[in-house]
Amino acid sequence: MTEPADHPFVRAVKPLVDAMGGQMVPPDQAQGDDVVLGWEGQDRVAVRLPHLSESLDHILAELQRRHGMPLAELDRKTKQSVVRILESRGAFSVRHGVETVAGALGVSRFTVYNYLNRESAAKDAD
Repeated sequence: MTEPADHPFVRAVKPLVDAMGGQMVPPDQAQGDDVVLGWEGQDRVAVRLPHLSESLDHILAELQRRHGMPLAELDRKTKQSVVRILESRGAFSVRHGVETVAGALGVSRFTVYNYLNRESAAKDAD
């Protein structure tokens, strides 16, 4: 039998697990909230989901990698785009989400709220 990490199914789901900040563990090491994924009748991998508070940090790190620079160095228009992405991903439903995002973007909480209100006003105008 192939090693679990070398199985084609495990290799296929790895980018998704990495993107959401999860951790892959052998199925026999699955714990309470882990999601065990099976393929062709066999458990292949368990996915340990991140805590909600860790998810925002992971999303911010991914956006920074995507832009190739610290988020605080982005121009205003790109920061507004980042806030839209974060809003669609539920970042502002996390406790202290606005503060965390403001810190990452190098702006005030007031600025983040302005970006959010601007987006809301644009949706209402449609």
